[in-house]
Amino acid sequence: MSDFYQNGVVTVLHRLGESNVDRLEAELERHAKVNPIALVLPSLYAELERRALKQIVTVLSGVRYLHEVVISLDRASALEFRLAKEYFAALPQRVRVIWNDGTRIQDLLKLLAKHEIDIGLPGKGRGCWTAFGYILARRESTVIALHDCDIVSYDREYLARLCYPVANPNLAYEFCKGYYSRVTDRLHGRVTRLFMTPLLRSLQQLVGPHPLLTFLDSFRYPLAGEFAMVKDLAWINRIPGDWGLEVGVLAEIYRNCALRRICQADIANAYEHKHQALSADDPEAGLLKMCVDITKSLFRNLASEGIVLAEGNLKTLRATYLETAQEAIRRYEADAAINGLRFDRHEERTAVEAFLKGIKLATDGFLEDPLGVPMISNWSRVAAAVPDIFDRLLDAVEQDHTWNPTREKTLARS
Repeated sequence: MSDFYQNGVVTVLHRLGESNVDRLEAELERHAKVNPIALVLPSLYAELERRALKQIVTVLSGVRYLHEVVISLDRASALEFRLAKEYFAALPQRVRVIWNDGTRIQDLLKLLAKHEIDIGLPGKGRGCWTAFGYILARRESTVIALHDCDIVSYDREYLARLCYPVANPNLAYEFCKGYYSRVTDRLHGRVTRLFMTPLLRSLQQLVGPHPLLTFLDSFRYPLAGEFAMVKDLAWINRIPGDWGLEVGVLAEIYRNCALRRICQADIANAYEHKHQALSADDPEAGLLKMCVDITKSLFRNLASEGIVLAEGNLKTLRATYLETAQEAIRRYEADAAINGLRFDRHEERTAVEAFLKGIKLATDGFLEDPLGVPMISNWSRVAAAVPDIFDRLLDAVEQDHTWNPTREKTLARS
């Protein structure tokens, strides 16, 4: 983006002028000697067959400031896990693939459940949490970066600009959220443009100014999947286990980190990734599912701040949201027109109607069960309940790393 305006309460680090990635990487190599950097890649096995992840691996092969790469792998059989290890072996950094569906990790999760530790549901949230635990257990990296594996437009600048504010000790940021413009021949990012931002502003009209709402509304792309943080935050932050991951992470950062240590960085001139279907008739899939989980997460975090969300207020919220979202459509139509972009008002309105339905579903679920599925316990509590958990986790990941089912079958036959 071309502006340098500082809006809201969170520092904005803009992308101004031409790319300076060579300078950033040179500085990161120097800073990484003091602040080693780990990269977490939450991935489904299916991502290995898509071109986005191939591009990411190609780019990462030339990144010299990374200390380690941890892939948190979900929905993978034993054979697929072995293939994943071979796939990521091309990376020059220290690489470990955490097999979340494997027996060793599953046994650890069962052990934690027996100790009444909240482990959440299978998915990206739990996968990220497990990867954070492994990095903490190794006690080497002091900076943890994370991004998704479906970024089609990935290049070196994405990761460099994400890591730099946290890895550079002179800046002293503890958390950096990535942001970018989602534009091709049209505007993308419907969940942020037409749902998240209008919902936040509607809530501010409804309940009045609140520091958490102001904080969340200060992020230019609050639902971006990219962030970097110091390892101490991985120790104390709880993790949501559903599509509310991004909102839940920001809410934990709000509680556990000083505002002056938080920033957001423009990490890309253009950003393209896998687009989710709207799934307007299926509340368990697509953007509608995302909308429901995000709304529940937002409601529960507001309730934890002492805000009373009565049934009457939440009914009013839907009406306020609809009016705010319709105004957003008008603004984006004008924005698209001046930039010569395609704009389908019917599609935009259809998305808003689906999001309105999602807010109602989330409202019903919240009123029925205000607590919902507990957030995954932070690693501080886990280590207190099971003191040797890090040794167990290290052992599980390393045994899976050296495990060769083909070799075991050959030995068994002989």
